[in-house]
Formats: sequence, C-alpha cells, structure tokens
Amino acid sequence: MSALPQPTISLVSPNLKSLPTPKTLLKTLSSSPSLTHLKQIHAQILRSNHSHSHTLILKLLLFSPSLPYSLSIFSHLPHPLPSLSTRFVRHLSRSSRPEFALFVYLRLRNEGIKIDRFTFPPLLKAVARVEGLAEGKEIHGFGFKLGLDSDPFVQTGLVGMYLACGRVLEARLVFDKMSYRDIVAWSIMIDGYCLSGLFDDALELFEEMKRANIESALMTMYASCGCMEMAQKLFNQMAPKNLVVSTAMVSGYSRHRRIEDARLIFDQMVEKDLVCWSAMISGYAESDQPQEALRLFNELQSLGMRPDQVTMLSVISACAHLGVLEKAKWIHVYADKNGFGGALPINNALIDMYAKCGSLERARGVFEKMTRRNVISWTSMINAFAIHGDANNALSFFHKMKEAHVEPNGVTFVGVLYACSHAGLVDEGQRIFASMINEHKIAPKHEHYGCMVDLFGRANLLREALEIVETMPLAPNVVIWGSLMAACQIHGETELGEFAAKRLLELEPDHDGALVLLSNIYAKEKKWQDVGELRHLMKERGISKEKGCSRIELNNEVHEFLMADRNHKQADKIYEKLDEVISQLKLVGYFPNTRSVLVDLEEEEKREVVLWHSEKLALCYGLINGGKDSCIRIVKNLRVCEDCHTFMKLVSKLYGREIVVRDRTRFHHYKDGLCSCKDYW
Repeated sequence: MSALPQPTISLVSPNLKSLPTPKTLLKTLSSSPSLTHLKQIHAQILRSNHSHSHTLILKLLLFSPSLPYSLSIFSHLPHPLPSLSTRFVRHLSRSSRPEFALFVYLRLRNEGIKIDRFTFPPLLKAVARVEGLAEGKEIHGFGFKLGLDSDPFVQTGLVGMYLACGRVLEARLVFDKMSYRDIVAWSIMIDGYCLSGLFDDALELFEEMKRANIESALMTMYASCGCMEMAQKLFNQMAPKNLVVSTAMVSGYSRHRRIEDARLIFDQMVEKDLVCWSAMISGYAESDQPQEALRLFNELQSLGMRPDQVTMLSVISACAHLGVLEKAKWIHVYADKNGFGGALPINNALIDMYAKCGSLERARGVFEKMTRRNVISWTSMINAFAIHGDANNALSFFHKMKEAHVEPNGVTFVGVLYACSHAGLVDEGQRIFASMINEHKIAPKHEHYGCMVDLFGRANLLREALEIVETMPLAPNVVIWGSLMAACQIHGETELGEFAAKRLLELEPDHDGALVLLSNIYAKEKKWQDVGELRHLMKERGISKEKGCSRIELNNEVHEFLMADRNHKQADKIYEKLDEVISQLKLVGYFPNTRSVLVDLEEEEKREVVLWHSEKLALCYGLINGGKDSCIRIVKNLRVCEDCHTFMKLVSKLYGREIVVRDRTRFHHYKDGLCSCKDYW
C-alpha cells in the first residue's frame, strides 16, 4: 500500500470584514461549492479557528468535489475522532476511488489512532471493490487483534471481501464461525457459491437455511439472487403471502427480466406499497417496455401515492429510453414540484434523459444549474455531447472537469473516446487513450479497446484497428469483434468483415448481427446459395434480424411505425404524403439508394423497400400533423441507412424543417440540407 498523498492545501484569503461563524460556513458548504470556493472556505475555517468543529470538517471532507483534496484535508487533522474517520471511510468506499479508504486506514494504523467496529464494514467494502486480497487479510488480522472478528457486521464484511477476491474457502471459514447469520450473510455466501460455479455447495447451504425455518427470508434471498424457480416454489408453499414476500418476488422477477411473471404477482396483490410499485416500474423501464413504466407511474399518481427518489429515477430512465421530449419536460417539472430538484442523482438522470430525448440545450441547462456536481454529472454531460456528435464540447467539458479537480473514471473515458470516434479525431483519441493509462492509471477494459477499434475502423484505418484487436492484453470479446465487423461493413471490406463475423460467432453462435452481416456479404457477392443456407440456419434456430421501428411523439401521444407499415389509422394519408415528398425530392436529383437492400429482388422492388423504411413513414406523419415550424423528432431502433440519411437532409432543406433522428448509437440533427454528423456516422 503506497504512502498517503500529501498535496499542498491552498489557504486563500477570504477578504471578509469579519470572521464567519460556523453556521455561516456550514450553510456555504451545503451549497456544494466548486473546488476553488471550497479552498476559500477551508482557509476561512482555519483563519477563524473553527478547525476543531467536527461537523464543519466532516462537511468539508464529504462535500469536496476532489477526492485527493479531501484526503489531503484528512491527512492534516491532528487527532480525528473515530466517528469522523468512519464517515470518511464510508464515503470513500462508495466513491469512484475506493482505494483512498485504504490510505485512510494506513494513516490510522501508522499513527495509532483508534479504529472502532463501525469502520471495518465500509473498509472491507472498499477492499472488495479493489479486490485487494493482501490488504483484506491484513485488516482481518487487525480486527482479530481488536476482538472484532466476532462482530456479525464485520464477519459479513469479511465474507463479502473474500468472495470478491475469489477466495471462497476463506469466506466459508468466516461464515461458519458466525454465531448469528442474518439474511444478508446467507445471501452473500450462497450468491458467492453461484458466481463461482459451485452450485452443489450453494444447494447444500440452501438446505441448511431451510432447516433454520426462515422460509420468507429464503424466498427473498433466492429472488434477489435470481434463482426464481426456487423462489417461486417457496412462494407457492407459503400461506398467507405477505406484502414483504410478494414484493420480493416482484422485485426478483423484474430484475431478471421476467416481467410477465412479475406483473402476474403484482396484479394479484391486494395490498401494494411504494417499494412494490417502484420494483414493477423499474422492471418495465429496464425491460425495454418504457411506455408500460410510464403508464404504471400514471396509475400510481392516480391512487394519490407520492413516489420516492428510486421511483423517480426509474421513471426518468423510462422516458430517456422512449426518447419523447414533451414527456421529459413534464417529468422534469414534476420532479421539481415534488422536491426532487435538489437531489444529485435526479439531476444526473435528468441530464441523461434530456440528452437521449434530443435536447442538448436542456441537458446543459440542468448541468449549469446544479450546485453540486460529481463525476457522474460531468460524465453524463460528456456522453450527451458525444451521442449528439458535438466532439468539441465533449472534449472541452472533459478538460473543464479535470480543471475542477474531478477525477474522471473509466466510464468518462468511454464517452470521450466515443466522441472522438464519431468525429474522426484519431490523433486526439489516441492521446486520450494514452493519458487514461499513463496519467490517470486506469487499466483499459473491453469497452475502451472497443472504442479504439471503432475509432480506427470508422476512419478506414482497418489495419490499425486489427492491430489493436491482435495486441490488446484482454481476449477479444463480442464488443471488440462487433466493432471491427461494423467498421468493415461501413467501408465494404468484405474479407476482414467475414473474418470478424466468424470470430464473433465463435463466441456467440446466435448473434443476429454477425449472421446478417455474413448473409449480406454473400448477397453482395451474389452467392445466393450461401445466403439461403444462412437464412435457413437462422430460421431453424429461431433467429431473426431485428425489425426497423421508428417512434414519433405528437400531442403527447407516441406513434410507432415498422417498415412498410399500414396499420396506422392515417396510413393512406401517410403514403400519399410520402409519394408527394418523393416527387419533390426527385426534382432536385434524389434517387433511391438500394445498396442496403441485400435480397434477391428486382431493382424496382428494392426501391420500394428503401422508400418504405419506418423513419420515412414517421417523418411523413410528422409533416402531416406537426406545426409548420416545429421540429420533427424521431427515434429509430437501428442505424440510419444511407438512403434515409440523404432523404432527411433533402427534406430539411426543401420543407424548411428541423429534423432530429436518434438511431441506435447517436443523434442526427438535420437542418438546411446538412446533418450534424457531417456525413460521418
């Protein structure tokens, strides 16, 4: 374990006529100042001789936007109270830098400062997060010397720590010594066995739990671990089924995407509390059924129940997934009116929601009004710029984030690299990737290497992309091969694309994207027999290409369209409008691009297939029903094809309309015949 970092503390003169009171300083701290202002407050605390105030110092530690600065403050405290140390360790154990909690422990040990039993659980949680087995063993030994190894909370922490470090045997030894085991301890141990593939041991421990006659706890544990068959069996045996048990079943099924089973139990419940409603709404939000989540939220309101923060986060997530701006605005107003506006997690979620609903301005507005920001706030804003193709602002905010002494994490770098990739900033992307490793000491994961493969691939530097795949220290996964495969598809590199698709299929034989790409490659080469064999294989396995679907929101109602869809009540008018638009576009040289239609059809049939794409139908619906100057916003589940991209650009110019399309990976803002992606997508 390295020595505690000792950055210099800036003592900025407060320039005040009179020294502030502790109450004034506390109020100032509660407004979540920037690092510069926090340093000034710190200087005022020292200057006005309030550094003995436990409450002030704790606030200073917890509200600092820079973890290294918090650590430096703590290192200068002469004799920190155990309660202060514990709170700080807990704060660090939950932060983006859990290893800092170990630095605090090191100082406490070296200086002989008292450590009580409340410090050990968060400390062990930090060890588990960094998988620091050596440090964990040392802490275990120290706890033994203090006589804390018999404390049930410390023991539970030790079990979790050993399991996180892959030491199942040591975890079980601690577990067996526990004189009292609550449901958390049982769950952690059984879950550890399951994650390690030791299912017989998990079942044996389950039988031991059954003998303890705690059926409801067992059922809850199985639901939380995803063993829903066993949870259901216990649930059916139990009578009567109380609220806690039923809620656990709803939560378990929802979390593991068995949404119909969850809803069945939910509908059978006579009594439902907010936890149960939240579990069901969250289940819909996370199971690609955002409209159901919002419907259920409306039902919750109609019953006069007030949502909590957990519910609101699920609702905001559902709205983000749906991509409907008007609903997003309403949810934002609702959150503010009901007292959620000051909550950091809510504001972070609102940034993401507005970005995914196509409004960068509103996302940025939320960010600018926030009195407190953390790494998630900055990362959400960077990701917002990235998916909208605004690489300049993404990079600018990345540098501002570092200037504010907020340490970026691995997710931040995914967003920045994504921005570089979709803007063709190869050199900048390489520099940022190097800084992540050398400056910020973050080991790249698959998603980072995937971004680099995508960065080179989009720029048609396929040899460099392949070199990344071949030299990366991790075994290439589906994401890596998928990135290379997609790049080959964009640039028509069939040989390497076929190679990447086959490698991907070795890892995931039923991957629809790889099978479709292979089929398309064979179709381009007119190898119709190979195409037929592949499609027969897909049919046998029940694999189908994901169908294109586009959504448009008008007058608080969401309308969905599939390719060649004629189910809409205004279908006749939509196709009439489409014919009119096509006629107008042909006058300025438009001709349908059928290169994306890789089926054995006559050219005229191919043109019809292209012209009936779902986003064109949604666009025409918007032209018919939207206001003359209103922006048309469309959400598409697949990547926009070349023909639709050209089509949207021309319509934006001829009809004088702004069009925003969110496809699978990014946004396209069409205006005056141009697209925000600059035709690089």
